[in-house]
Amino acid sequence: MPISISIPVIDISGYLSSDPVETKRVAAAIRSAAIAPGFFQVVGHPITLDLRQRLIAAVKQFYSLPREAKNKLHRNNSTCLRGYESVGEQTLEEGYRDAKEGFMIGQELSGEGLRFAQGPNQWPSEEECPGFREVSMEYFEAMRLFSRTMFRIVALSLDLEEKYFDEFAYGSNTVTMCRAHRYPPTTPEMAGKSRGIGAHTDFGALTLLLQDDIGGLEVFHRPSETWHPVHPVKDAYVVNIGDMTERWTNDKYTSTLHRVISPVSERERYSIAFFNEGLLDQVIECIPTCLGEGEKPKYEPIKVEDHLKKRYGNSY
Repeated sequence: MPISISIPVIDISGYLSSDPVETKRVAAAIRSAAIAPGFFQVVGHPITLDLRQRLIAAVKQFYSLPREAKNKLHRNNSTCLRGYESVGEQTLEEGYRDAKEGFMIGQELSGEGLRFAQGPNQWPSEEECPGFREVSMEYFEAMRLFSRTMFRIVALSLDLEEKYFDEFAYGSNTVTMCRAHRYPPTTPEMAGKSRGIGAHTDFGALTLLLQDDIGGLEVFHRPSETWHPVHPVKDAYVVNIGDMTERWTNDKYTSTLHRVISPVSERERYSIAFFNEGLLDQVIECIPTCLGEGEKPKYEPIKVEDHLKKRYGNSY
């Protein structure tokens, strides 16, 4: 019989309201989902519908700009991975160029002493895209806080002090990025011949994804070597464990291979991914609560900055 993989949907509102019973339930649910399948969806989160709708509208407005206007903001102009990338520029799965456009932003930083992935954003003019910069940064700051909240739940799920990851997830040298994607419509003739995003695991620690209702996101089930859809759930964020967290937990939590197929549709697909890549100076080595009796760490310690430089360099 075909394998059916369920992607858990977890309501975190009880944690946000400081209900101790609900907090234990949420932490246990996150632990179970992070072990397998490494993907889950979160509802009852703090990101308002109004903010999500305003952001999606702004993203659609940006992608409707002429190609020349978008190319002026190309990521090749940036020293910190920010800006626009056109369809086919990134390759995450051998044999497939990603059939998507992307636009990346991060924390606005300038001046001396900037490090990997730190610096200024690139923006269209206010005349070209009224309000785009404002709503993008409003959303970005809200997501930084939401990401810190998720790391606090992850800490509880690992039997750690609740704020164990606060500096890692929300420190002054924490790399956080937000990338808006547009996937062009796919004809029946092209179905199966392209990837919205090729199969990959995420480089960093934790990803929070806002997706529309078209679908296309799939996760890989290692034991059966089969792919399974992550069906869109109203108002939910898709959350997945990244390579860094898998390494940090000694493979207790799973960084799952995933991809976006190009579903046949006359509509464009939009998604916004928020990546928490972690504190640049953090050394990733086995968390004590993830080492069972008689077990040894599976990985050598590595600094976050070194890990990210290698992974980002290989994907472009």
